[in-house]
Amino acid sequence: MAKKSRKQQKEGAREAHQHKGGGGRRAGTPATVALTAAGVPFTVHSYDHDPSHPSYGEEAAEAMGVSPDRVFKTLVADVDGVLTVAVVPVAGQLDLKALAAATGGKRAAMADPALAERTTGYVRGGISPLGQRRRLPTVVDESATLHETICVSAGRRGLEVELSPGDLTELTSATLAPIGRG
Repeated sequence: MAKKSRKQQKEGAREAHQHKGGGGRRAGTPATVALTAAGVPFTVHSYDHDPSHPSYGEEAAEAMGVSPDRVFKTLVADVDGVLTVAVVPVAGQLDLKALAAATGGKRAAMADPALAERTTGYVRGGISPLGQRRRLPTVVDESATLHETICVSAGRRGLEVELSPGDLTELTSATLAPIGRG
């Protein structure tokens, strides 16, 4: 095993792996399996997750050396009784009113974390918009389209997947809307 540089140790030993889709890959998370099955190009970034870090998304951005504007968090909300996925930059917050409007709903509130975990099949802080146990309606903040690629959770804490916003919206059948606020 190669010795890690001081920079890698300091940044949480991040690693990046390029994937072009197709077979021959070892099993990954449901998110990476879904991306591979779809033949979508993506890059996996892994880092050592620090449970004491106050923000999973900001931790990911720091560990990968990526602008927080390009790292998106996956949140699960209840819009008029329907669980809905919201994908917004970690640098901002989810605008629940805008999410409700984007889905044609009247009222939105954050979903119970245990329900979000059971429904998606992922743990809090590692919920991915891809490969969920039950496919939920998804809205991606339109700011994602300002970037060639964005990063979202790959299905566990300390693992991110980088892909084009177009591929993310297509694979999740997402709506693009201004649901984030700075």
